[in-house]
Amino acid sequence: MSYYSVTVGYITFMAIIFVASGQYDDGHATFYGEGSGHGTEGGACGYNFEYGVYTTALSSALFNDGSSCGACYEMYCTNSRFCISGTIRVTATNFCPPSSGSAAWCNPPLKHFDLSQPMFTKIAQYKAGIVPVKFRRINCSRSGGIRLRIAKANNNWILVLLYNVGGAGTISGVKIKGNNGGWIQMSRNWGVNYQSNGNWQGQSLSFQVTTTDGRTIEVDNVVPSSWQIGQSFEGNQNF
Repeated sequence: MSYYSVTVGYITFMAIIFVASGQYDDGHATFYGEGSGHGTEGGACGYNFEYGVYTTALSSALFNDGSSCGACYEMYCTNSRFCISGTIRVTATNFCPPSSGSAAWCNPPLKHFDLSQPMFTKIAQYKAGIVPVKFRRINCSRSGGIRLRIAKANNNWILVLLYNVGGAGTISGVKIKGNNGGWIQMSRNWGVNYQSNGNWQGQSLSFQVTTTDGRTIEVDNVVPSSWQIGQSFEGNQNF
Protein backbone atom coordinates (compact mmCIF):
# COMPACT_ATOMS: atom_id res chain seq x y z
CA MET A 1 0.00 0.00 0.00
CA SER A 2 1.38 3.41 -0.88
CA TYR A 3 0.89 6.56 1.14
CA TYR A 4 0.85 10.22 0.12
CA SER A 5 1.21 13.00 2.66
CA VAL A 6 0.38 16.66 2.45
CA THR A 7 2.65 17.62 5.32
CA VAL A 8 4.17 14.91 7.47
CA GLY A 9 4.93 11.88 5.32
CA TYR A 10 3.62 8.40 5.79
CA ILE A 11 3.50 6.51 9.07
CA THR A 12 3.18 2.73 9.10
CA PHE A 13 1.56 2.59 12.54
CA MET A 14 -0.09 5.45 14.32
CA ALA A 15 0.76 6.69 17.77
CA ILE A 16 -2.47 7.14 19.65
CA ILE A 17 -3.12 9.45 22.60
CA PHE A 18 -6.36 9.05 24.49
CA VAL A 19 -8.11 11.58 26.71
CA ALA A 20 -10.46 9.99 29.21
CA SER A 21 -13.99 11.27 29.68
CA GLY A 22 -17.14 9.98 31.33
CA GLN A 23 -17.91 7.40 33.99
CA TYR A 24 -16.99 3.73 33.88
CA ASP A 25 -19.66 1.22 32.86
CA ASP A 26 -19.84 -2.56 33.36
CA GLY A 27 -19.14 -5.06 30.59
CA HIS A 28 -17.21 -8.19 29.71
CA ALA A 29 -14.25 -8.93 27.46
CA THR A 30 -12.99 -11.91 25.47
CA PHE A 31 -10.37 -12.09 22.71
CA TYR A 32 -9.90 -13.29 19.15
CA GLY A 33 -7.07 -13.55 16.65
CA GLU A 34 -3.47 -14.61 17.16
CA GLY A 35 -0.96 -13.60 19.79
CA SER A 36 0.62 -11.29 17.22
CA GLY A 37 -2.70 -9.52 16.70
CA HIS A 38 -3.16 -10.91 13.21
CA GLY A 39 -6.59 -12.28 12.46
CA THR A 40 -8.21 -9.08 13.69
CA GLU A 41 -7.63 -7.02 10.53
CA GLY A 42 -10.47 -6.51 8.08
CA GLY A 43 -13.95 -6.97 9.48
CA ALA A 44 -17.10 -4.93 9.71
CA CYS A 45 -15.50 -1.46 9.81
CA GLY A 46 -13.27 -1.92 6.78
CA TYR A 47 -9.89 -1.23 8.41
CA ASN A 48 -6.85 -3.32 7.66
CA PHE A 49 -4.15 -3.07 10.33
CA GLU A 50 -4.08 0.71 10.69
CA TYR A 51 -4.49 0.57 14.48
CA GLY A 52 -2.08 -2.30 15.08
CA VAL A 53 -3.04 -4.56 17.99
CA TYR A 54 -4.83 -1.80 19.92
CA THR A 55 -8.27 -2.88 18.74
CA THR A 56 -11.56 -4.43 19.75
CA ALA A 57 -14.73 -5.78 18.20
CA LEU A 58 -17.98 -4.49 19.74
CA SER A 59 -21.21 -6.26 20.60
CA SER A 60 -24.49 -5.14 19.00
CA ALA A 61 -25.31 -2.88 21.97
CA LEU A 62 -22.13 -0.87 21.33
CA PHE A 63 -21.53 -1.26 17.58
CA ASN A 64 -24.63 0.69 16.51
CA ASP A 65 -24.72 -0.74 12.98
CA GLY A 66 -21.20 0.50 12.31
CA SER A 67 -21.55 4.08 13.52
CA SER A 68 -19.19 3.25 16.42
CA CYS A 69 -16.31 2.33 14.11
CA GLY A 70 -13.28 4.37 15.19
CA ALA A 71 -14.57 4.95 18.73
CA CYS A 72 -11.99 4.73 21.51
CA TYR A 73 -12.40 2.94 24.83
CA GLU A 74 -10.47 2.59 28.04
CA MET A 75 -11.01 -0.47 30.26
CA TYR A 76 -9.62 -2.62 33.02
CA CYS A 77 -10.37 -6.09 34.39
CA THR A 78 -12.36 -6.37 37.61
CA ASN A 79 -13.81 -8.99 39.96
CA SER A 80 -11.86 -11.94 38.57
CA ARG A 81 -8.94 -13.94 39.99
CA PHE A 82 -7.47 -13.82 36.48
CA CYS A 83 -7.21 -10.02 36.37
CA ILE A 84 -3.89 -8.30 35.68
CA SER A 85 -3.51 -4.80 37.07
CA GLY A 86 -3.60 -1.95 34.59
CA THR A 87 -5.77 -0.37 31.90
CA ILE A 88 -5.83 -0.65 28.12
CA ARG A 89 -7.03 1.77 25.46
CA VAL A 90 -8.36 0.44 22.19
CA THR A 91 -10.11 1.49 18.99
CA ALA A 92 -13.32 -0.16 17.76
CA THR A 93 -12.54 -1.83 14.43
CA ASN A 94 -14.93 -4.78 14.14
CA PHE A 95 -18.31 -6.26 15.08
CA CYS A 96 -18.88 -9.17 17.45
CA PRO A 97 -22.13 -10.71 16.13
CA PRO A 98 -24.90 -12.29 18.19
CA SER A 99 -24.77 -16.06 18.60
CA SER A 100 -26.55 -18.89 20.40
CA GLY A 101 -25.59 -21.18 23.24
CA SER A 102 -23.63 -20.56 26.43
CA ALA A 103 -21.09 -18.26 24.76
CA ALA A 104 -23.58 -15.70 23.46
CA TRP A 105 -21.65 -12.84 24.99
CA CYS A 106 -22.26 -10.40 22.16
CA ASN A 107 -26.05 -10.68 22.13
CA PRO A 108 -28.16 -7.61 22.96
CA PRO A 109 -28.30 -5.97 25.43
CA LEU A 110 -24.84 -7.10 26.60
CA LYS A 111 -21.97 -4.61 26.42
CA HIS A 112 -19.11 -6.77 25.30
CA PHE A 113 -15.60 -6.29 23.90
CA ASP A 114 -13.89 -8.96 21.81
CA LEU A 115 -10.33 -7.71 22.11
CA SER A 116 -7.24 -8.56 20.12
CA GLN A 117 -5.35 -11.21 22.03
CA PRO A 118 -2.40 -8.89 22.90
CA MET A 119 -4.81 -6.41 24.50
CA PHE A 120 -6.73 -9.05 26.45
CA THR A 121 -3.55 -10.50 27.94
CA LYS A 122 -2.55 -7.06 29.22
CA ILE A 123 -5.54 -7.04 31.60
CA ALA A 124 -6.19 -10.76 32.20
CA GLN A 125 -4.52 -14.15 32.00
CA TYR A 126 -4.96 -15.97 28.70
CA LYS A 127 -6.65 -18.95 30.40
CA ALA A 128 -9.45 -16.75 31.73
CA GLY A 129 -11.19 -16.66 28.33
CA ILE A 130 -13.69 -14.05 29.51
CA VAL A 131 -13.52 -11.49 32.31
CA PRO A 132 -15.70 -8.68 33.69
CA VAL A 133 -14.41 -5.21 32.83
CA LYS A 134 -15.03 -1.61 33.70
CA PHE A 135 -14.98 0.55 30.56
CA ARG A 136 -15.62 4.06 29.34
CA ARG A 137 -15.69 5.86 26.02
CA ILE A 138 -12.77 8.26 25.63
CA ASN A 139 -11.72 10.94 23.18
CA CYS A 140 -8.62 10.22 21.17
CA SER A 141 -5.95 12.35 19.58
CA ARG A 142 -4.28 10.67 16.62
CA SER A 143 -0.78 11.29 15.38
CA GLY A 144 -0.84 13.25 12.13
CA GLY A 145 -3.83 14.18 10.03
CA ILE A 146 -7.02 12.42 9.00
CA ARG A 147 -6.28 9.63 6.54
CA LEU A 148 -8.30 8.07 3.79
CA ARG A 149 -7.93 5.25 1.31
CA ILE A 150 -9.49 5.06 -2.15
CA ALA A 151 -11.16 1.69 -1.63
CA LYS A 152 -12.95 1.34 -4.97
CA ALA A 153 -13.83 3.54 -7.93
CA ASN A 154 -15.02 3.52 -11.51
CA ASN A 155 -16.30 6.08 -14.00
CA ASN A 156 -19.58 6.45 -12.10
CA TRP A 157 -18.75 5.99 -8.41
CA ILE A 158 -16.13 6.24 -5.69
CA LEU A 159 -15.78 4.52 -2.28
CA VAL A 160 -13.46 6.04 0.33
CA LEU A 161 -12.37 4.58 3.68
CA LEU A 162 -11.58 7.13 6.43
CA TYR A 163 -9.37 6.44 9.43
CA ASN A 164 -7.02 8.06 11.97
CA VAL A 165 -9.88 10.37 12.98
CA GLY A 166 -9.22 12.14 16.27
CA GLY A 167 -11.58 13.70 18.82
CA ALA A 168 -14.77 11.68 18.97
CA GLY A 169 -13.20 9.21 16.54
CA THR A 170 -16.58 8.46 14.99
CA ILE A 171 -17.95 10.12 11.86
CA SER A 172 -21.41 11.54 11.28
CA GLY A 173 -20.93 12.96 7.79
CA VAL A 174 -18.51 13.34 4.88
CA LYS A 175 -18.55 15.67 1.86
CA ILE A 176 -16.39 15.43 -1.24
CA LYS A 177 -15.34 18.06 -3.77
CA GLY A 178 -13.38 17.70 -6.98
CA ASN A 179 -11.70 20.49 -8.90
CA ASN A 180 -14.67 20.50 -11.30
CA GLY A 181 -17.48 21.39 -8.89
CA GLY A 182 -18.78 22.09 -5.39
CA TRP A 183 -19.30 20.08 -2.24
CA ILE A 184 -21.37 16.88 -2.48
CA GLN A 185 -22.67 14.91 0.50
CA MET A 186 -21.38 11.34 0.61
CA SER A 187 -23.39 8.43 2.06
CA ARG A 188 -22.08 5.69 4.31
CA ASN A 189 -21.93 2.39 2.48
CA TRP A 190 -20.70 0.25 5.38
CA GLY A 191 -18.31 0.63 8.31
CA VAL A 192 -16.29 3.78 7.65
CA ASN A 193 -16.59 3.47 3.86
CA TYR A 194 -18.27 6.50 2.29
CA GLN A 195 -19.49 6.66 -1.32
CA SER A 196 -20.51 9.17 -3.94
CA ASN A 197 -21.80 8.84 -7.48
CA GLY A 198 -20.05 10.60 -10.33
CA ASN A 199 -16.81 10.35 -12.24
CA TRP A 200 -14.06 11.54 -9.90
CA GLN A 201 -11.15 10.16 -11.88
CA GLY A 202 -8.50 12.68 -12.93
CA GLN A 203 -9.62 15.22 -10.32
CA SER A 204 -7.86 16.34 -7.16
CA LEU A 205 -10.19 15.67 -4.23
CA SER A 206 -11.04 17.61 -1.06
CA PHE A 207 -13.09 16.37 1.91
CA GLN A 208 -15.12 17.81 4.75
CA VAL A 209 -15.39 15.42 7.71
CA THR A 210 -17.84 15.90 10.58
CA THR A 211 -17.53 13.83 13.74
CA THR A 212 -20.39 12.76 16.00
CA ASP A 213 -19.67 15.59 18.43
CA GLY A 214 -20.55 18.10 15.68
CA ARG A 215 -17.04 19.27 14.81
CA THR A 216 -16.03 19.67 11.15
CA ILE A 217 -12.69 20.04 9.44
CA GLU A 218 -11.83 20.50 5.79
CA VAL A 219 -8.85 18.91 4.05
CA ASP A 220 -8.36 20.59 0.70
CA ASN A 221 -6.77 18.83 -2.26
CA VAL A 222 -5.61 15.98 -0.03
CA VAL A 223 -5.91 13.57 -2.97
CA PRO A 224 -3.96 14.51 -6.10
CA SER A 225 -5.47 14.14 -9.56
CA SER A 226 -3.14 11.20 -10.25
CA TRP A 227 -4.74 9.04 -7.52
CA GLN A 228 -5.13 5.31 -7.96
CA ILE A 229 -7.41 2.74 -6.31
CA GLY A 230 -5.83 1.37 -3.13
CA GLN A 231 -3.73 4.45 -2.39
CA SER A 232 -3.90 6.12 1.02
CA PHE A 233 -3.55 9.85 1.69
CA GLU A 234 -3.07 12.03 4.75
CA GLY A 235 -4.47 15.47 5.38
CA ASN A 236 -2.81 18.24 7.36
CA GLN A 237 -5.56 18.54 9.99
CA ASN A 238 -7.21 16.45 12.67
CA PHE A 239 -9.62 16.92 15.53
